[in-house]
Amino acid sequence: MKFKKLVALSSAIIIGSMSLIGCSNKADNTNNSGAKETIKVGMVADTGGINDESFNQSAWEGLQEAEKELGIEIKVIESKQASEYLGNIETLVDDGMNLIIGVGYTMADDIKTQAENYPDVNFALIDETYDEIPSNVTPIVFKANEAAYLTGLIAGKMTKTNQVGFIGGMDNPVINQFEYGYTAGVKEANAKAQVKAQYAGTFSDAAKGKSIANQMYANNSDIIFAAAGGTGVGSIESAKEQNKYIIGADKDQSSLAPENVLTSALKKVNVGVLETVKAFKNGDKIGGEERVYGLKEDGVGIPESTKNLVPQDVLDYVNTMAEKVKNGEIEVPSTK
Repeated sequence: MKFKKLVALSSAIIIGSMSLIGCSNKADNTNNSGAKETIKVGMVADTGGINDESFNQSAWEGLQEAEKELGIEIKVIESKQASEYLGNIETLVDDGMNLIIGVGYTMADDIKTQAENYPDVNFALIDETYDEIPSNVTPIVFKANEAAYLTGLIAGKMTKTNQVGFIGGMDNPVINQFEYGYTAGVKEANAKAQVKAQYAGTFSDAAKGKSIANQMYANNSDIIFAAAGGTGVGSIESAKEQNKYIIGADKDQSSLAPENVLTSALKKVNVGVLETVKAFKNGDKIGGEERVYGLKEDGVGIPESTKNLVPQDVLDYVNTMAEKVKNGEIEVPSTK
């Protein structure tokens, strides 16, 4: 194993140094014999898995786009529990990956640990950053509060009961951005509306998400925003059964319930992954600084499918407010 890691590390040093200095052909790495080597990019998905209809799936789709567009070699490892993250990252190092992407804030400590262990391997971390960013780590972060704000505007305009709900996965700063952006949008559009928030404590329990949504609908909330990964999928099932409205998160979730998903707060994780891999392959500097995606960068937003259930006058209002966010007239809160 030690010999294998040394080989992988040596390869990473050669490959990484050549891509960073911007050699004459940025599209490929070249070994000492002059032969071109395909860049290898690995991804560790969190416990939601790559078919979660949410965050992990969007990241995986972005990596697949990179494979098709850039001709790279890709590999993904799904994690059944958080304790597997460190070992899964280690496996990708052993497999000679040139860039390793960790999906989700829960992987922050393990990405940092392995970045220190393997300073010549490049890493990226989706949805979290550090006070001091390691020189070989690229945090990819999103202004989720801005996307959530737009969905809140829609909910505020369309609620009939003046009561709307929010279901979060884990109670942490990343998901809090969704809650506070959403609440700000609801209040901006409808001062009379009240927002009831509840956190499930998990991203992978559809049954719990369904149960919470059932309770919220029973208590007169007629629109719920679920930012809860796989748990949120259960909330969407509740909306479908109760014939109520719900708002999805991370990717366009309208396909799960076309008559019930009003809109979704998009984090274009696929875009962040594709652009980061593209920069790495082109030999551009990555590592040591964040890549930030908001409305202005077209990294968050709402999907085209929104027009299927939301009236045009409401869409026009939302688009007007979105422009104000982009040009700085409105600063959307991300904390309480």
